[in-house]
Amino acid sequence: MTKLIGYARASTKQQSTDRQETDLLAAGIPRDDLFIDHAVSVARASRPQFDRALDALIAGDTLVITTLDRLGRSTQNMLAFADELRGRGAGLRVLNLGGGDVDTSTPIGSMLFTIMAALAQMEHEIKSERITDSISKRRAAGKNLGGRPQRITDSQIRSALSLIEGNTPAAQAARDLGISRATFYRRSRALADKPISSNPPNAKRSENTAQER
Repeated sequence: MTKLIGYARASTKQQSTDRQETDLLAAGIPRDDLFIDHAVSVARASRPQFDRALDALIAGDTLVITTLDRLGRSTQNMLAFADELRGRGAGLRVLNLGGGDVDTSTPIGSMLFTIMAALAQMEHEIKSERITDSISKRRAAGKNLGGRPQRITDSQIRSALSLIEGNTPAAQAARDLGISRATFYRRSRALADKPISSNPPNAKRSENTAQER
């Protein structure tokens, strides 16, 4: 017997999935077949409840989400995921796509999904460009952009570099600090450029080691 599997996600602890849950339950999703990830960004490689929802799908079932951004931001990834589901004999249904309910198991639904996925990515890229342009203009005008105070100290960066010298992967060291790998590399380079008095002799070598990993 085929069934509907629902998935909802909130990117931060402050966000609620209540509206998603309401829409999914109204669409006929049994509460026991509704999987919810809390405080999980779409950029994260691991989405535990999303993985459970996929494991629960069998041929003939349909995965139901409320909006496209619950899946991801890349058109290529979203289309590849829809194709993967079709290959497994399962469908994908988006409740609020282009103002309507789209089911990729139908030819028309598949076509609309492709178009709307491309439009969703384009909208995201346009917003990103606007934000970048706004920041550039404010910087050119000498305005204060604000931002968070620096949380990670130079001492913490040096400690992480020491761990990397001991064969700890750079990606793991960055995660332990709560920063991205790109930010970790940038901070490492900044340390290497500081005067010797404030920069341990092995910092430059550690930074190079971090980039090689």
